[in-house]
Amino acid sequence: MDQGNKLGCFAWFFLTSKPYIAMICLQFGYAGMNIITKVSLNLGMSHYVLVVYRHAFATAAIAPFAIILERNIRPKITFSLFLQMFALGLLGPVIDQNFFYAGLKFTSPTFSCAMSNMLPAMTFVMAVLCRMEKLDLKKARSQAKVIGTVLTVAGAMLMTLYKGNVVELVWTKHVHPHYADTASTTTESSDKEWVIGSILLIIATFAWASFFILQNVTMRRYTAPLSLTCLVCFIGTLQSIVVTFVIEHKPNAWTIGWDMNLLAAAYAGIVSSSIAYYVQGLVMEKRGPVFVTAFSPLIMIIVAIMGSFILAEKIYMGG
Repeated sequence: MDQGNKLGCFAWFFLTSKPYIAMICLQFGYAGMNIITKVSLNLGMSHYVLVVYRHAFATAAIAPFAIILERNIRPKITFSLFLQMFALGLLGPVIDQNFFYAGLKFTSPTFSCAMSNMLPAMTFVMAVLCRMEKLDLKKARSQAKVIGTVLTVAGAMLMTLYKGNVVELVWTKHVHPHYADTASTTTESSDKEWVIGSILLIIATFAWASFFILQNVTMRRYTAPLSLTCLVCFIGTLQSIVVTFVIEHKPNAWTIGWDMNLLAAAYAGIVSSSIAYYVQGLVMEKRGPVFVTAFSPLIMIIVAIMGSFILAEKIYMGG
């Protein structure tokens, strides 16, 4: 094979593998967010304040791109569109993130990622109820979706109600990380806290599924995705500020310095909100939404390994 053919094969491989590489890298980004956020919560940061700072960072990061790249294509915002954006901000930044962080505080990064795998099942059920997805039980494709949904929900219920023996990994016997000692009752949570955390994570997942359904409807009318993401993050920031002022009465809860709390807020906002939306949008345009969501379970595997190394997280049989 001559040099030209080799270069051609390499270019073809690079172009065809880019979506896979992008989505795998994105899962590592999400996994890192779960670990860093868990450490920040263990150190005492209020998850209400974390949500505010996260979406403030996300808004600041994505606003310049939305202003420059979509300055000529932004549709006019009507009152009904504003109500949909308001609801998106409430479902995603406020309800989903606050309940997810609260559930994460009661459980573990690995468990929270595993519970989040219910998202495709919940989205599928809601899409069928809203007549956005056709369900024909005579077809194998529809049967597979139903079976997958039942198995996903059953698996989540098993993880919620059953907590077996600790699974000993080779490296966990010798790991004594700095941040593992900072976790109070959250790392070794009681069975009651584990169930409460599971319920909070299920509510968060339901809100996130509702967000996707409403986002699909809104994007048909507001065809500027970067601007829509920026507006939703901005509205969510304002809503989160109101919620935090009502619930969090300690002024020092807002204090943030050059520490893990700042890293958690900036990382979650820039990587898990701004970059993630952009990468997922590009890949979805080329390969479709099924391809994008197919990589989600990879987060649980990455977090399980990273959590056992960094947080000395224990993995239980059944989880």
